[in-house]
Amino acid sequence: MPQQIAYQINNRLYLSITDRCTLECAFCPKTQGNMQVKGYDLTPDHRPEAEEIIAAIDDPKAYDEVVFCGFGEPTLRLNVLLKVARNIKSRGGRVRVNTDGLANLVHKNDTLPALSECVDAISVSMNGQNEEVYERHCRPNLPGSFEAMIKFIEDAKAHIPQVTATAVNGLEGLDIDACRKRAEALGVEFRQRELDRVG
Repeated sequence: MPQQIAYQINNRLYLSITDRCTLECAFCPKTQGNMQVKGYDLTPDHRPEAEEIIAAIDDPKAYDEVVFCGFGEPTLRLNVLLKVARNIKSRGGRVRVNTDGLANLVHKNDTLPALSECVDAISVSMNGQNEEVYERHCRPNLPGSFEAMIKFIEDAKAHIPQVTATAVNGLEGLDIDACRKRAEALGVEFRQRELDRVG
């Protein structure tokens, strides 16, 4: 059975372009050995190149948006993401990127100007009102991840039309209201997600 690159939930098309991640979130189904999302098996047998991902997208205009998501951090494959996103935009689609907000830390430069050319919306996983809660649940591989994620959210609003910070309700010690207030202070939208509800 071919690898599931594109998968539809409601009227959104999601793209799983990598299984690698900068975090090892304790609450992520992948960390617990489950690669299923809404009946789709996202187990990879390879990391698809841009052309294969583009071929998996039928008509971007048919969906409310095309979302780079899945069980991996899409900005780790930044060049592939940008190439596919440009193609989606050229075909009249709307692009959202779901990210951990660590692209600038990983790539050691500001990725937002390049993303701004082909990304309409970005959702950043905050998942902690402070560094202690964030590190407990997200278990980042890189030092300084919490500060880098907060700065990415703050900087993104100057480049991306719609920026949303998200946090998972139900994580021990996570204060949803404090996360919401932090997002509002950063000048971005906030969305509450629920524990063990993927997609």
